[in-house]
Amino acid sequence: MDIGYILSGFAVGFLVGITGVGGGSLMTPLLVFLFGFKPVVAVGTDLLFAALTKTGGVWVHHGTHKSVDWKVVGLLSAGSLPVSVATIYVIKHLMAIGKEITGVITYALGIALILTACALLIRSIIMRNKQREVEEGTTSTGRFTGTTQVAATILTGMVLGALVTLSSVGAGALGTIAILLLYPKMSTLKVVGTDLAHAIPLTAIAGIGHWTLGHVDFTLLGSLLIGSLPGIWIGSHLSAKIPEKVLRPILALILLLIGLKFVLA
Repeated sequence: MDIGYILSGFAVGFLVGITGVGGGSLMTPLLVFLFGFKPVVAVGTDLLFAALTKTGGVWVHHGTHKSVDWKVVGLLSAGSLPVSVATIYVIKHLMAIGKEITGVITYALGIALILTACALLIRSIIMRNKQREVEEGTTSTGRFTGTTQVAATILTGMVLGALVTLSSVGAGALGTIAILLLYPKMSTLKVVGTDLAHAIPLTAIAGIGHWTLGHVDFTLLGSLLIGSLPGIWIGSHLSAKIPEKVLRPILALILLLIGLKFVLA
């Protein structure tokens, strides 16, 4: 196992623990730019990496905090999982007829990183407004209710399904923002737990799909896991001591610049 991959896994895990940013938005660009992996391999490997690392988080949220809304998870999955499978099928078809898919993956990765950067910047604002509304007892019902809310949730899942399968980015920051907007009365803890619970089957199915296409490096995956787990643990314990309001905008700017580089490449 390469010590460089282990250290990279530790660094990404550390940042994830501090900021709560999804590992895909950090790991995939790192694998492409620093280690020279093809975007398809970086995406496929990171998807399985995400599925494995997020499982522990859901265990804590559901087993300890009971903070997963399984109905919302089911609605998001009803949209995301079929679209993820369909996206894998399209990629396989393009490969079969000799089409180059690197450009598609790279562009999707760039778009996902730009959207994630924007989500990082507005999530703290939405969180603060939500907390104020809860304290004042003025929490809004949101734009969507009843059947419209169900349809909007499934549609959101479909968008996330395609984006995450193509880029491995978006299941975290973008999923959280979507749930916050669709379900403003949901507690912050439950928003995080619900987003995490939805991300596991999505990243697992997308990752397995990429595996069948030969886009997963298992030696790399093992090294990343070895480094990331202690990194997440240490980062989580230091998160209260490091000013997130300073670190998060810097991280958002970096992701924005990387996303633009991918889109313009």
